[in-house]
Amino acid sequence: MPVSNMPERATQFLESVLRVEPRVAVFDCDGTLWALDAGEGFLTWELERGLVAPDVARWVRARYADYKAGNVPEEVMCGEMVTIHAGLRDDVVERASEEFFVAHIEPSIFPEMRALVARLQEQGSAVWAVSSSNQWLIRVGMRRFGIPQQRILAAEVAVKNGIVTDRLIRIPSGPGKATAIREKIGNSVDAAFGNTRWDAEMLQLARHPFAINPTTDFEQLARDNKWTVYFPDTARNLQFGNL
Repeated sequence: MPVSNMPERATQFLESVLRVEPRVAVFDCDGTLWALDAGEGFLTWELERGLVAPDVARWVRARYADYKAGNVPEEVMCGEMVTIHAGLRDDVVERASEEFFVAHIEPSIFPEMRALVARLQEQGSAVWAVSSSNQWLIRVGMRRFGIPQQRILAAEVAVKNGIVTDRLIRIPSGPGKATAIREKIGNSVDAAFGNTRWDAEMLQLARHPFAINPTTDFEQLARDNKWTVYFPDTARNLQFGNL
């Protein structure tokens, strides 16, 4: 959606960000750039389609149930949602991610967030994506935003000779997001955008923190810290089927 066609409130939000002229801007993805949880949705989708072996699928269904019950730490589950692809061809997983993203995630992209990323890049900002979802999904998604692969910090495993391994490179979740940013970008973050408590440490790094489409608890945290809170006009509550 061109900026000229956006509601006045969305245009005002974009202009408020652009006025601070961030040299470095970092964005969470799920719930921030688009409405849905791509990581959870892709897991459901790939298990239904048999992308991973049946024994792996049975294990990860049980594991995810334990995670939802609070028995598996967030960063552990995020890592395992990547390592379950060990042994598959990298290009096969990426093609599956593209198919899933087009059908299920792309329609929920927030138009003003896509426009904001484009305007920031036109203005000369270095824009990064920082996500605990898997590397394939985020690469696919960032093609829609023009963010290059070298500026993506996602949950990632090593790939050797085109084959996915189980060697984790990073899991940017919660404090892990701030750690990944410090390691790859440094401490000079001008603007950060996130929507849940797992983004709190990332936003705390920034001179200008923005809570986008925040969950109830994160909205309260943002308001307590006097961070900017913005709800995209097209935000809607969409859910995938149960694992």
